[in-house]
Amino acid sequence: MPRFLRSLFGQVVLALVAGVLLGFLMPETAVKLKPLGDGFIKLVKMLIPVIVFCVVVHGIAGAGDLKRVGRVGIKSLIYFEVVTTIALALGLFLAFWFQPGVGMNVDPNTLDAKAMSAYADNASKLTGGGFTEFAMKLIPTTVVNAFATGDVLQVLLFAILFGCALALLGERGKAVAGLIDDLAHVMFKIMGLIIKLAPLGVLGAIAFTVGQYGVGSLKQLGMLVVLFYGAVLVFVFGILGLIMRVSGFSLLKLLKYLREELTVVLATTSSDSVLPQIMAKLKRMGIRDSTVGLVIPTGYSFNLDAFSIYITLAAVFIAQATNTPISMSDLLTILAISLVTSKGAHGVPGSAIVVLAATLHAIPAIPAIGLVLVLSVDWFMGIARALGNLIGNCVATVAIAAWEGDIDRQRAHAVLNGEAPALPEGEIDEPAPVGAAPMVANPAVR
Repeated sequence: MPRFLRSLFGQVVLALVAGVLLGFLMPETAVKLKPLGDGFIKLVKMLIPVIVFCVVVHGIAGAGDLKRVGRVGIKSLIYFEVVTTIALALGLFLAFWFQPGVGMNVDPNTLDAKAMSAYADNASKLTGGGFTEFAMKLIPTTVVNAFATGDVLQVLLFAILFGCALALLGERGKAVAGLIDDLAHVMFKIMGLIIKLAPLGVLGAIAFTVGQYGVGSLKQLGMLVVLFYGAVLVFVFGILGLIMRVSGFSLLKLLKYLREELTVVLATTSSDSVLPQIMAKLKRMGIRDSTVGLVIPTGYSFNLDAFSIYITLAAVFIAQATNTPISMSDLLTILAISLVTSKGAHGVPGSAIVVLAATLHAIPAIPAIGLVLVLSVDWFMGIARALGNLIGNCVATVAIAAWEGDIDRQRAHAVLNGEAPALPEGEIDEPAPVGAAPMVANPAVR
């Protein structure tokens, strides 16, 4: 068997091609394979809360310096807000410049309101209460409830408190820290087994999509979808490429390094499906555990770059399609509201439509019923959203690690250049023991 097909990446690509062919040739059978994709994602999501908890606690307890952890957290939030604002502004600019919705002349009264009923309640919950309500949602009812519901931000909050407590306990906390370290190794070993099922998950997800919507649906994208994909490409290779260059690394090499995870996300349209693997690979690059553990889970809710482009682009598109005049003040309002509504939507069913509905709910001038127009192409846009969000969070982790001096540059370059020892096929890096010296750019920085 060729080496390419023996690799996980090769198997995933083969499954992707097989899924498209199966959906085209045997659509009825292909649709029935949907549980393969759904099951794979559920298996991964099953482990995410525990893995996030273990990685964050392990990182903070191992770092020892709580001031450093606090600096990383503050710098992460600053980075997220700046980059998200750029993404939102890019979506506004492209929509206003190319005007993808002009000429559609859609009468809002002719649109089917029933199609939006499933998203209405979630949208009202997302906007209700403002920042105070959002902050309160970060606090779980109980610790067990945070893990049971799989709310990453709630788990992250508890993990930070737990890790800080262990660090403050010093010697008395080492026994518990060691136990969590052992649990982390078990979780990553389980994840290594699940990852071997990725080709089946990809096969099921792509076969269902092609079988359900037809192979022609893969190319019937329309100007809105084409413009969105173009915007994501500009953002990734322009903005994120510049950030990587300033950080001293190559974006193309990072993308090549993460090609397996990106291929899985492309097929499943879910960045959740690769969260543990992404965290493991970034640590393997030589980034400090505590930095990876803080930036990646937080970024999944606060640093949705492609998602942000989608919100502003789609909002203006709906206004143009329904012949709703919008002024510069309306555009600035969309920008300001999107900065709030785009946060914390991770994990909400139909989050893209829900957040868009929440944004339009705060701007009465634009008919929210116009969301029906984007429902039919939401899956296509979801591919670019998931890929763009994932790449954005990986770049954010590298950039913040470089900013803070939490990355071993020699190790990172060796990994990105393919010079570091390869992992066994299907395996995932496990965390180093608590207390092990972290790999950093400057040996004096500890």
